[in-house]
Amino acid sequence: MRLLYRVTSIIMSFLSIYLIFITLIFAHVTDILLTQANLETTVHIVYMGEKQHDDVELITSNHHDLLSSVLGSRGASAESMIYSYRHGFSGFAAKLTESQARSISEIPGVVQVIPNHFYKVQTTRSWAYLGLSSSSPSNLLHETKLGEDVIIGVLDTGVWPESKSFNDEGIGPIPSRWKGFCQKGERFDPAKNCNKKLIGARFFFDGLQAALGEPFNSSKYNEYLSARDAVGHGTHTASTAGGSFVHNVCVRGLAYGTARGGAPHARLAMYKVVWNGLGTAADILKAFDEAIHDRVDVLSLSLGLTIPLYPEIDNRDLIYYGSFHAVANGITVVCSAGNSGPVAQTVLNVAPWVITVGASTIDRSFPTPIILGNNKTLMGQAMFFGKNTGFVGLIYKERAVFELPHRCESLSLNDTWVAGKVVFCFTLTYGQALSPALSNVLMAGGLGMIVASNPTRYLFEYAGMPFIFVNYNIGTQILDYFRSNRDPKVRLIASKTYIGKHAPTYVASFSSRGPNSLSPAILKPDVVAPGADILAAYTPGQGAENGYKFLSGTSMAAPHVSGIVALLKSLHPDWSPAAIKSALVTTAWTADTYSGEPILAEGDITRIADPFDFGGGLVNPNRARDPGLVYELGIEDYIQYLCSMGYDEIAINHLTQKAKSCPRMTTSVMDLNLPSITIPNLNNPVNLTRTVTNVGAISSEYKAIIKPPPGVSVVVKPDYLIFSPKIKKISFTVTISTTHQVTTKYYFGSLTWTDGLHKVRIPLSVRSEFSELVW
Repeated sequence: MRLLYRVTSIIMSFLSIYLIFITLIFAHVTDILLTQANLETTVHIVYMGEKQHDDVELITSNHHDLLSSVLGSRGASAESMIYSYRHGFSGFAAKLTESQARSISEIPGVVQVIPNHFYKVQTTRSWAYLGLSSSSPSNLLHETKLGEDVIIGVLDTGVWPESKSFNDEGIGPIPSRWKGFCQKGERFDPAKNCNKKLIGARFFFDGLQAALGEPFNSSKYNEYLSARDAVGHGTHTASTAGGSFVHNVCVRGLAYGTARGGAPHARLAMYKVVWNGLGTAADILKAFDEAIHDRVDVLSLSLGLTIPLYPEIDNRDLIYYGSFHAVANGITVVCSAGNSGPVAQTVLNVAPWVITVGASTIDRSFPTPIILGNNKTLMGQAMFFGKNTGFVGLIYKERAVFELPHRCESLSLNDTWVAGKVVFCFTLTYGQALSPALSNVLMAGGLGMIVASNPTRYLFEYAGMPFIFVNYNIGTQILDYFRSNRDPKVRLIASKTYIGKHAPTYVASFSSRGPNSLSPAILKPDVVAPGADILAAYTPGQGAENGYKFLSGTSMAAPHVSGIVALLKSLHPDWSPAAIKSALVTTAWTADTYSGEPILAEGDITRIADPFDFGGGLVNPNRARDPGLVYELGIEDYIQYLCSMGYDEIAINHLTQKAKSCPRMTTSVMDLNLPSITIPNLNNPVNLTRTVTNVGAISSEYKAIIKPPPGVSVVVKPDYLIFSPKIKKISFTVTISTTHQVTTKYYFGSLTWTDGLHKVRIPLSVRSEFSELVW
């Protein structure tokens, strides 16, 4: 028994020693692993904020001194450091272990130590956002060889031909059908300025000169008597529609990536019809005429008149005339919807034969930190790429009793109280309308502006000083801080570029809205496309030092659709302008491309977008290439529309160039075979007819899915469509009735035909109206 006890004790002692040994080994291995982790160096960015002086060599020396204090020697510092940031701000990038990084982060003067991370090179964004990334081998862009065989005509302010966006690298021969040319003029030599990309450049000013009553003085109007662009607008729109690939584009670090157009190998033909903001109908119509002759495939117009609109047969708006004839010749015409949003009934260019484009945002924003003197950080939006301000005085002009509020737009050169301060103010306007006030603040000695506005999306560059938008909620927080501090301070930090799913899709506030004030039964706009903060080529200077600039407007949205139309035309050369328009409308997104949540509409109150905000929705190029069914229209259908509108027949005859255009019996405007149904005055049941053409699988079956507007009944007969080799077109009737007993606002729904693969969706917009009470 005693022997057994001794043996057990020896075994237990041995096990204890063994466990202690294993524990020591494990601890030693852990220490080794931790030591290795601490010794492994990775690149860190040591950010030190605003530089203290302009001696760049001294700044770099100071960076080495700081790094040497942690690494132990100047030699180690030299081996570790990768970059010294010494021009825009102070800091450096160096190879550091985790422990070294922690040590440096505790040194006074170091704001932050940031581990290095990877950024993927992005396009200047809108095309990747729409699913047309040049890196994807399977989208519409590559199916069409980048639009190689298509010609886009642009009616605008001309072109800056030296821009890299118009290089012809990798582009094949000019299409043999092209009949246009480049016109010699002031600072424009066709032999030098035109190539296989920019194949046409013409200018039209005779109408303008006649209207002025004197020879056109290019110096007086700060213009070039040629197709050369003096203001940048035409260069921007042309490069958006069909610009070539240009890598490493940004504006002072913002929106870095590759700039290109929607159809980067399409050919461009420029028709200059606007001169320093002036353009006449005569010149525009002449440009249409020449474009038809030249055999362009698409015409892009970011032009238009203002409310009230002229009828389509009125010769005071010859865009309707020109576009009618262009469409009759198979040319798709794309027009901007106007920038008078979010006010209803402001949409322009509403002829049913053109594609009218509103503007949306994209998944990119420019967050700009505002640090108050109490160290609270609030976020605004800006294109501020200057130096951080450091903490400076914040000023807000309180109003006296019985005095009207001091709005941003009322700031003048006499407001000397802004000198040396960042001015904070509230406004009821937005965007470029604030430019005069901004200039006044700068000239009066102000250091920057924070503008509380609703909405806040209409950003623009201003290199003179920081100009930051916040919403009213954040504005109220800033005002509370100002009022509760005797010496309020603020620090403004340069903007960053954010791209990703947390930036929701909006219809931009400035984008003009429906309903159509000319013909309420015709839905306008047709679609929306990116038009907010679009980076594209521009005339050098004028805030575009590197030849690229941000612009916002439906002027930027229209060429996005023009570029997509060019790709669709390349893929489907036999499609009519109506078929292309139908494909865009019926396949458009109505939900955010990332989250699936509804697209929103900016305005006084942000809300879910409806067809008067975005028509069919946000253009979806890849779905539009295979829509399944299309709603076809020909020139005779458009003539029938003009007749059913009750227009003067003689005027219609002038437009159509026919001796007699209108039949004795006319159909309803609502029977025009559009990819939408809009009823502005429903009281009794209405029967409508639509016809769809199969452009998908030869044999297919579609069923109807109806989402009726609230309080409205929608019945479709037949509710199944069966296509075969012999049956390519099928008509159906839609019966719409209301259960409302009072005059209502517009309510919205949809009618979708689906075969399980395609979803051919058209929007429904219905307003019940009773004659006893109409407003």
